[in-house]
Amino acid sequence: MGEEIYLFITLIFIILGALVAVETRSLLSSVISLGAVGFGLSIAFLLLMAPDLAIVQIAVEVILLIFLIRATIGRDVVPTTGHINWISLSIVSLLIVAFLLIGIYSFRSLLEFGTPIISAVGEAPSNSYIENGLSRTGAANIVTSVILDYRAYDTLGEATVLFTAILGALTVLRVRSRRELGGRR
Repeated sequence: MGEEIYLFITLIFIILGALVAVETRSLLSSVISLGAVGFGLSIAFLLLMAPDLAIVQIAVEVILLIFLIRATIGRDVVPTTGHINWISLSIVSLLIVAFLLIGIYSFRSLLEFGTPIISAVGEAPSNSYIENGLSRTGAANIVTSVILDYRAYDTLGEATVLFTAILGALTVLRVRSRRELGGRR
């Protein structure tokens, strides 16, 4: 029950960050709010026991934040005065402390490094794959049976995404090379 409350608080944080990103007038504040949403999502992945997704989310979020902050710095520079809005500062400080506490709790709730998730979650699909893979699919290699039988639609979707990305990149490069060749003539 405790993990569900932390997940609920994290989801509220994500929604509030998304609302701030949409409603704020400052472009830099919007980018920072989107970064908070992304890092909140990585905490949610940790709470849902998906550390692989959390790592990918953090990596993508850091790269996007670097590019977006670099693109927005200097676009909407607003000079500040000596007045400090203490209410906003205290609310932001409380949100940061709450976010850090949830992050610490989610890291502590992870299994010890090297412990397989199969031992912690008895009803994990991987247990069924290992126990019944050969009899249900006929494939001697369990990895092949998971990729091509149990998760065939997922594999088809991933192959479609890769094919579309390659096709898009080739199209852009071909158009660019035609323009460059046409401009030299």
